[in-house]
Amino acid sequence: MIDIELLRKDADAVRANLARRHKPELLELLDSVIEMDEKWRKAQGELDALRAKRNELTEQIRKKKDAKLIAQARDASAHVKALEDEVAFLKPKLDFELSKIPVMLHKDVPDGKDANDNPVVRTWGKQTKPKFALASHGELIEALGIGDFDRASEIAGRGFNYIMGDLALLDRALQAYGIEFLIKNGFRFVEPPLMIRKRPMEGTTDFQAFIDVLYKIEGEDLYLIPSSENSLVPFYMDQVIDEDELPLKIVGVSPCFRKEIGSHSVDTKGLYRMHQFNKVEEVVICKPEDSWKWFEKLQAISEDILQSLKIPYRVVDICTGDIGSKQSRQYDIEAWFPRQGKYGEITSCSNCVDYQARGLNMKYGKRGGSRAFVHTLNNTCVATSRIMVAILENFQNEDGTVDVPKVLWPYMMGRKTIGKAK
Repeated sequence: MIDIELLRKDADAVRANLARRHKPELLELLDSVIEMDEKWRKAQGELDALRAKRNELTEQIRKKKDAKLIAQARDASAHVKALEDEVAFLKPKLDFELSKIPVMLHKDVPDGKDANDNPVVRTWGKQTKPKFALASHGELIEALGIGDFDRASEIAGRGFNYIMGDLALLDRALQAYGIEFLIKNGFRFVEPPLMIRKRPMEGTTDFQAFIDVLYKIEGEDLYLIPSSENSLVPFYMDQVIDEDELPLKIVGVSPCFRKEIGSHSVDTKGLYRMHQFNKVEEVVICKPEDSWKWFEKLQAISEDILQSLKIPYRVVDICTGDIGSKQSRQYDIEAWFPRQGKYGEITSCSNCVDYQARGLNMKYGKRGGSRAFVHTLNNTCVATSRIMVAILENFQNEDGTVDVPKVLWPYMMGRKTIGKAK
């Protein structure tokens, strides 16, 4: 949620931010929010004044029973009730509409209309150029008998998969490696709930834009998480964190659930885009003045992991027209996929500044001192399915086997190569 004080003091800056984001359709919403805020503040001011008057009348009546004063007090109480109802109606509506206004962009976010305008920041590794015709990862998985897409479709529908044998072991190896890597970097390991209520989901996502992607439990105030970020960050909802405890560095692992729709349809036979996948996620909660330092640190961790896996990649800076509403800045890492002859997204690193903290009421401070909203950051450590696709393509051998990256050997029960072609 954006800072309402910014709207009150500098609405033009928010309008300029919408222009940078190429969101002219939100200008009308912005004007509506400003008008609604003025109505709410007026009603709240009148309510506060009337409550003070009622309290004064009550004190006078306590000292002297006077019919005129009693009548005035009754009238004041009736007006208080009416104003309380108005304020109670306006406040949640104001907060709901305010949550649709995107957070302020970092000044260095590159301008652009869509993903085609995302500039490449840097590249690492040489693009693999196979000397033989690579099998698609889906074909390879079926040939090696380490997954069953057809059976999964019969049991659960498209976008779900059975992975087994060496591929399932590789998935677990990537999770274990990522978790251990982050623990060694001072992160605390947490296994979060896989379902959360609406309020924490609203506080951690652009809920209205994301709602069609979420799985909701019928008849329950519960949603399956699209990322462990959505249940890790709200652990501190409605809390004041001791300043000395910051930064909080958390690594979580969980299955993630998403209804991929529209242009991002699920894979029929593949691992790249699914309804259910495993992911190791990093979350940092810190002071505002430290968040951009942590943004770069989180990004560096992801690159260190990919370099240790020997997977070629490039980093792209997400432009103003492609970045999400909750992100002030975002880097994506795209791995090289030689079978497809292109790069594809495998991680995202985001600084949400105070957007999530305001929605979840997360503050920090000293006992008896001033309080302020924290900043929150999140980063994909390892999205196992996409990393596995990169491994299956980059380390595929002509005989249909796949070499396991050396850093994963300790987690693979002695296996250094996946499978033998049937």
